[in-house]
Amino acid sequence: MRRALLLFSLLFVSPLQSAERPNIVIFLTDDQGWGDLSVNGNTNLSTPNIDSLARDGVTLENFYVCAVCAPTRAEFLTGRYHLRTGVTGVSEGAGRLNRDETTIADLFNSNGYKTGAFGKWHNGTQSPYHPNDRGFDEFYGFTSGHWGHYFSPPLDHNGTKVRGEGYVVDDFTNKAISFIQENKDNPFFCYIPYNTPHSPMMVDDDFYAKFKDVDPELKYRDPEKEDIMMTRAALAMCENIDWNVGRVLEKLEALNLAKNTIVVYFSDNGPNSFRWNGGMKGKKGSVDEGGLRSPFFLRWPGKVIAGQTIDRISGAIDLFPTLAKLTGIEPESNYPIDGDSFASHLLGKFQSHEPTRILFSSWGKRNTAREGDFRLDQKGQLFNIKEDRGQHHDCSDQHPEIKKRLTTALSLYREKMKSEGSRSTNRPFTVGYSESTTLPARDGRAREALPGIKVGIRRSSKAPNNSFFENWTEETDAITWSIETAETGTFEAIVYYTCRPEDTGVSVELAFAAEGSPAKASTRATVTETFDPPLYDKSKERVAESHYFVKDFKPLSLGTLELKAGKGTLTLGNATMVGTEAIDVHSIELIRK
Repeated sequence: MRRALLLFSLLFVSPLQSAERPNIVIFLTDDQGWGDLSVNGNTNLSTPNIDSLARDGVTLENFYVCAVCAPTRAEFLTGRYHLRTGVTGVSEGAGRLNRDETTIADLFNSNGYKTGAFGKWHNGTQSPYHPNDRGFDEFYGFTSGHWGHYFSPPLDHNGTKVRGEGYVVDDFTNKAISFIQENKDNPFFCYIPYNTPHSPMMVDDDFYAKFKDVDPELKYRDPEKEDIMMTRAALAMCENIDWNVGRVLEKLEALNLAKNTIVVYFSDNGPNSFRWNGGMKGKKGSVDEGGLRSPFFLRWPGKVIAGQTIDRISGAIDLFPTLAKLTGIEPESNYPIDGDSFASHLLGKFQSHEPTRILFSSWGKRNTAREGDFRLDQKGQLFNIKEDRGQHHDCSDQHPEIKKRLTTALSLYREKMKSEGSRSTNRPFTVGYSESTTLPARDGRAREALPGIKVGIRRSSKAPNNSFFENWTEETDAITWSIETAETGTFEAIVYYTCRPEDTGVSVELAFAAEGSPAKASTRATVTETFDPPLYDKSKERVAESHYFVKDFKPLSLGTLELKAGKGTLTLGNATMVGTEAIDVHSIELIRK
């Protein structure tokens, strides 16, 4: 109700007429480091279209994101530290943005903007966590943390399962361009969260050929740590991103929209391998400069000074209030916003006596603080980043007061985040908040081994996000999902499976037990149709080893099941086998009857 009242009130916040408001296009790349662009000095590749945003717009030299994907997206979407929003990790539900958070899409949608997102979401799958429930009119992409295949894979279009068309980044760009074309006469907010150069390191021959046998001139500061095959693939993927950015910029020009469109470009964390990154320490997953510093460019012709560079400490957390201010919208939210607007800096109206701010970063138990020229790292070391961007020399002895202040501030931050993080605990996966709910293998758990019980079932990949369950070799094997049902109702249950010829005839049971109740409802079905497709072709994956395995799955109706409102456990198991295995499982779909 609180969220609904906020959105209703936002309808009346209209400092500018909608026709006067600028459009917004936001590019967010995945695992692209600060150094993965030619504008930042990397001569290993060429990124002229992204470089043009720096030339024609503003560069923020000290722009920071989180150490990994989902937290950065949460901070961008809400303007709040990710630990406040329910986002504590990247898989098994930890990336979900709490339902009562206000997103930047909510804000712009409620102020007359058409909103679209095209690419990787990573902040929740099931309604009401789905992008269409978080302020986006249009969504095309995937909601998982990563995707296992990049050529015509299964995708999500406004909650409907579809098949992608070609290379995913090209496909997402095509859909974004169509959205811009369709909304050229209305203010629009177009969010393009690309999923590269995140692994799998798949890229088309047209982009990889240039790098196939290259020994990169520039390397990571500790060259022995660098995987050259990974670097080659990443460089090719970054040039593909640049090509696609250029396509969007060309469309804005062709539609005569460029002058009235704010274009933003940044990445979600540091590079996903040790490769050249301006001599900085660390990579993705690190809370050092190399893991947190992101490229950032903002272009708004005639409004921001072209070629300007700003040293101010800023980050993804600041974009919610900044973009609101630039468009004349009051940045209202259900909760206090942690980010600071840097709109005045962009427009040349900031005050020289503006107080410095401390920007905090967290990943797991590691916490760090950045203020002015300094960073206090997770080990309590102090570095003068202005003079020592590579974090080689602890300068604690030279600046004891700065270290003391930052240590105290970081301690207070940790305590606040710890107390607020309790909102994200015990969050089952939601069912029945839309007509159809998908529970992927990513969100399930295989039965763990117990005394006297043999377990065979396992995930297909070491990372849960785009995995399926395989090796169901024991009749005692089972998969469970912790769920919360919106209201009591009857649902058709569909399992997406594969089954070998010799195992056809196996039957499986889906059962539901409400929390605190010994009674359960169940339904059972027999696999009568063999479906045993090969794994997707991985010939365009450019590294020696891969842990991504993807194949098609077939739907099988298990019958209907009554789910009681509230929390409970859904269990797929109790197999009656005719061969040596049961089925491989991609997901369960529950359709409200």
